[in-house]
Amino acid sequence: MAKTTHKPTEPTFESALERLEQIVSEMEGDKLPLEELLGRYEEGTRLVKVCQERLTSAERRIELITKNAAGGVTLTEFDPTSPPPVAEPAQRSAPAKRPPADDEVSLF
Repeated sequence: MAKTTHKPTEPTFESALERLEQIVSEMEGDKLPLEELLGRYEEGTRLVKVCQERLTSAERRIELITKNAAGGVTLTEFDPTSPPPVAEPAQRSAPAKRPPADDEVSLF
C-alpha cells in the first residue's frame, strides 16, 4: 500500500488536532493579549486546513476500495488528481413476460 508523504514542515493529522485543542484552551482563557490571540487564531486556521486535507485524502483512499461485479475487492492506487471511481449499479434482469391466457386481453 502506498504511504502518503507529507511536507516536512506539515504536522500529522494527530499532532495538528492536538495543537488545535491546545490553542482552543489557550484562547478560552482571558490571559492572552490581543496580538497573541490573533496569532493563535491564524495558526488554528492553518491547522484546520491541514486536518481537512488529511481527512479528504483518507476519504478518497477509502473510496478507491470498490467491489467489482463478481463480489471481489479491487484496490486501485490512490491518485489525488483523479476523481473517485463511480460504483457500477447492479444490473437487473427484466421480468419474464408470460403469454396472456385465453380469457385475458393484453394491450402490450
